[in-house]
Amino acid sequence: MKFGKGSWKNFRQGCEREWLVTNGMGGYASSTIIGANTRRQHGLLTASLHPPIQRVLIWSKIEEILDIGSAPHGTQYSLGCNERPGWLEEGQQHLQRFIYENLPLYCYQVEDVWLDKKIALVYGQNTTVVGYEVKNGSRPLKLTLKPLLNFRSHDESSTRYDLEFEETFEKQLMRLTPLKNKAVQIQLYAETGQLKHEPKHYDEYMQYAWEIIDGKPPMDTHYVPSVFEVEFAPYEERKFALICTLGELPTQSGWELIEQAEQRLEELADKVGLSNPFVRRLVKAADQFIVQRESTQMKTILAGYPWFADWGRDTMIALHGLTLVTKRFADAKEILWTFAKYVKNGLVPNMFPDVGSAPLYNTVDASLWYFYAVDQYLKYTQDYPFIQQEIYPKLKEIIEYYQRGTYFSIGMAEDGLIRAGSGSDQVTWMDVRIGDYVVTPRHGKAVEINALWYNALMVMADLGQRFNEEATPYQLLADKVKLSFNEKFWNEAKGCLFDWISEERNNEQIRPNQIWAVSLPYTMLPREKEKQVVERVMQKLYATYGLRSLAQDDPEYKGVYQGKVWDRDCAYHQGTTWGFLLGSFVTAYCKVHDNSAASLAHAKRMLESLEDHLQDGCLGSIAEIFDGAEPILSRGCFAQAWSVGEILRSYVEDVLQIR
Repeated sequence: MKFGKGSWKNFRQGCEREWLVTNGMGGYASSTIIGANTRRQHGLLTASLHPPIQRVLIWSKIEEILDIGSAPHGTQYSLGCNERPGWLEEGQQHLQRFIYENLPLYCYQVEDVWLDKKIALVYGQNTTVVGYEVKNGSRPLKLTLKPLLNFRSHDESSTRYDLEFEETFEKQLMRLTPLKNKAVQIQLYAETGQLKHEPKHYDEYMQYAWEIIDGKPPMDTHYVPSVFEVEFAPYEERKFALICTLGELPTQSGWELIEQAEQRLEELADKVGLSNPFVRRLVKAADQFIVQRESTQMKTILAGYPWFADWGRDTMIALHGLTLVTKRFADAKEILWTFAKYVKNGLVPNMFPDVGSAPLYNTVDASLWYFYAVDQYLKYTQDYPFIQQEIYPKLKEIIEYYQRGTYFSIGMAEDGLIRAGSGSDQVTWMDVRIGDYVVTPRHGKAVEINALWYNALMVMADLGQRFNEEATPYQLLADKVKLSFNEKFWNEAKGCLFDWISEERNNEQIRPNQIWAVSLPYTMLPREKEKQVVERVMQKLYATYGLRSLAQDDPEYKGVYQGKVWDRDCAYHQGTTWGFLLGSFVTAYCKVHDNSAASLAHAKRMLESLEDHLQDGCLGSIAEIFDGAEPILSRGCFAQAWSVGEILRSYVEDVLQIR
């Protein structure tokens, strides 16, 4: 992914593309391709103090000032790129190229000086490396490096009164201890040059464009304790790095750490054994979401960057593509084991919250998606002993609780179907509630919940038979569910499925939830009705990068996800396009066309439409959501686990037919 000056003809255009680098423990670095921070979450080091949560911004950015030539005939240039109220610092004018393959690389040219900057995080550490390669021209050069430091939640902003540190300085090293948390020590080390003790100051009034769009306070302040100065003789060339860490300083050089980070990502892509560039890029993106959880000492999946933690529903949907297609079977096993340990009254946790809080269980579908994840894990690994010993008892517990009833009005009705939700509870994935206002009430029997319920019963019937236990009750109940589902969910007038049904009414809104009644491994509809569902979803909901959450001709449809929290939440499931749904849609499309050559070619066309998105928004990844209305701009989290996982899974399994 190579970009030139045509990608930043002006400051605003240069801010449209972002990048993300992660460290496998919830920490990350992120900015735009011109180096302007446009979100609170942008920075060179956002560390996770309690992996994968408690994320704090440590190092916002590093700005370069070039003094070319000797005084009084020298010229000064700043590469800084920032927005202030009413004016812009436009250092991107000196940016010649930006390249993103495994890591971001900025390539600057000023007079006859060439400066490249590459950014990496050390895997498994809260450590960022910024590597420089400088080729000086015909005059002396002084390069001043100005670090902007902080210590705040990555979702907040600072004033100068928030930034107080105990500080020590050595020749090429700064050590800062934030008074907010004296257990943390920030070390910033330059491999060359001298620490210049300038008067400490605050970089105030940095303004973030995305916060303005989202209706949040946009201003921020950073702390500049001192600067580093590096001098070059005419025609001198040098490679060096700055390293910022919350741990011990590495013994290896910065550029060695950068090369190791790049090599690790290439090895992950090689492991899959496919040379397809689209697949390799998604495999590397998948790695960003698989992280270590300190509380369990096991792997988990972060739902999305820059905001989300690890959620049960998202994890079970994303696991297939992120860990199985990528052949990270040990990670998949750890994730399944971790969530099994936290099953409570038949419910898989919906979210592991921040420190000091218990897991949240407000979901009806996470437990049912868990059966799907277990089933797919077995298809890839045949690891039946692990499932029988560690997981199968939990699966039986989930079925029992769903039959007799559990929290959030979740339970089985006399017809064998699952009902869930009451009052202000929102327990399906369309779960927005603003105070007491339920945006998408789906209380009763939801279509995807019962599709998942049938799939879970069939998985249990298969496992019961394999483990020489009684499988017949699961099969008999599955048969009953199938009969009830076909009798009650088919909407003859619209040629598709009701979104949910209750004793009072059947909801006729055309939503994407019905696609899972076709795409899951075990389904209930006759083939002709499956085809009708796929056709109706294609006609009403398909939107290039995913499926709309509501048909455009519905009176409640909202096509743009933008503005303050109320406006965004009211659009979240009322027309907004969701990227992860495209994976299931493509699976269903190929299925109803019997995987014909023509259907696979069309599926390939649909999925490869995401290739342009990989070079837009957050480079190399797939956003959480997009507008429902054209031009279908990306919104929400700029990198989402189930978006990446489902597109990768569908492309490999459906288009390439590698299962």
